[in-house]
Amino acid sequence: MQSSVATKHYFLLWKLFKHKVIIVGLDNAGKTTILYQFSMNEVVHTSPTIGSNVEEIVVNNTHFLMWDIGGQESLRSSWNTYYTNTEFVIMVVDSTDRERISVTREELYRMLAHEDLKKAGLLIFANKQDVKGCMTVAEISQSLQLTSVKDHQWHIQACCALTGEGYQNAQKMMSKICLKQ
Repeated sequence: MQSSVATKHYFLLWKLFKHKVIIVGLDNAGKTTILYQFSMNEVVHTSPTIGSNVEEIVVNNTHFLMWDIGGQESLRSSWNTYYTNTEFVIMVVDSTDRERISVTREELYRMLAHEDLKKAGLLIFANKQDVKGCMTVAEISQSLQLTSVKDHQWHIQACCALTGEGYQNAQKMMSKICLKQ
């Protein structure tokens, strides 16, 4: 009984000082590259994620536990097992993948409707902005119908996972939201 109480107190303290973030998106969007850009500030060559990767990062004295979840079609139905206590969802969009933007939209709205994500903030990374002919942030925003997202604080950010461009704004936004909570 006493260990149960201790576990509960530990969890409450952990929750006060660390913020859980899940990183989702379709396969090959750049989720793992973004995770390691956040945590190590460098490009790590990756292979498709089967399951998840997790890293703790600190931004302006705010701790984030970041879960990068595999995006293959066969894995998406298990995303909801990661939703408990999630405060931020980072959805990574491959700005060059015009054919699957509607699939991204469907997955986004399925996620946002989940009870465990009711209060989660949403950050959309429009990745691969360095590639000629990619969709702009405005095009992605329109394709994802972001203006209809009313129940979640959200932000869309152009980025390039390979260079780290666009991350500073995202980190500032995440820290600001944490201070408001």
